[in-house]
Amino acid sequence: MTASHSPDSPRPSRTPRLGLGLAALGRPGYINLGHGTDLGQKKGVSDLRGHTWAMLDAAWDAGLRVFDAARSYGRAEEFLGGWLRARGHAPATLTVGSKWGYTYVADWRSDAPVHEVKDHSLATLDRQWPETLAALGRAPDLYLIHSATLETGVLDDERVLARLADLGTQGVRVGLSTSGPRQAETLRRALATRVNGACPFRAVQATWNLLEPSAGAALAEAHAAGWTVVVKEGVANGRLTARGLTGGGDVPAPLAAEAGRLGVTPDAVALAAALQQPWVDVALSGATTPEQLRDNLRAPDLKVNLAALATLRESPEAYWQQRSALAWT
Repeated sequence: MTASHSPDSPRPSRTPRLGLGLAALGRPGYINLGHGTDLGQKKGVSDLRGHTWAMLDAAWDAGLRVFDAARSYGRAEEFLGGWLRARGHAPATLTVGSKWGYTYVADWRSDAPVHEVKDHSLATLDRQWPETLAALGRAPDLYLIHSATLETGVLDDERVLARLADLGTQGVRVGLSTSGPRQAETLRRALATRVNGACPFRAVQATWNLLEPSAGAALAEAHAAGWTVVVKEGVANGRLTARGLTGGGDVPAPLAAEAGRLGVTPDAVALAAALQQPWVDVALSGATTPEQLRDNLRAPDLKVNLAALATLRESPEAYWQQRSALAWT
């Protein structure tokens, strides 16, 4: 059973376009600013399972119905699948997304020298698809190539594309997630991809935020083509929250001013900016704590002044260079 609504809880009808991503919940280490502090000292598997279930319950009770995982998010798929079975939520009432192409190798260590290994080969797809089915206890509704790039060659691999197209005929909405300064180029390459005359892809999850909005035009093209468009990293791994760009509280002045005008936290403004893009179907909250989720939940009700926030934009190269320098904690 899920918790009942308190009088001041957001109602489900107000938050359908916000989803919960499990990147920061399924493993003890992640690159969000302050992640280690957020999780505290209890980071064992059973600890994080209980914490993740509590976050999923809170998200469900607030009306969120999209939940996103990946093979490389530690035990995120396992935690999500266990929660789904325990709560008995009917598949038709929610959307589950997952991804293949990265393997988690940190062995439950926050200080591991390597946390994920990327491999977009057919062998990885054939191994990870049944692993996902077993962990979730069902097929995901959205199944994405994890951080597809032009450099890996996955969009030119005819065997991988044929396998994904086959999954698409089985009712799975196949797509890709994107990362890096060439997101738009990668997405347009995917839009032009054909298997037996048809594009196998129908969904994209991309980084878009006030610091890195460069994929916006390409995402609008995907939306116009009928794809499901999901925005990730809307708060830039914590840089667009009260923690500020470096974790020292240095919130950019335009963001702080807009948050003050609306009486909300900076993260709510950042997520609201994503939700105001006409091509966005879902924006993911990456909340690690109930308090962060509570603040994120203000976003769907806000109307932010996008023009006042336009100066926050960085070059894609600068943004991704800074992101790659974030520490795993």
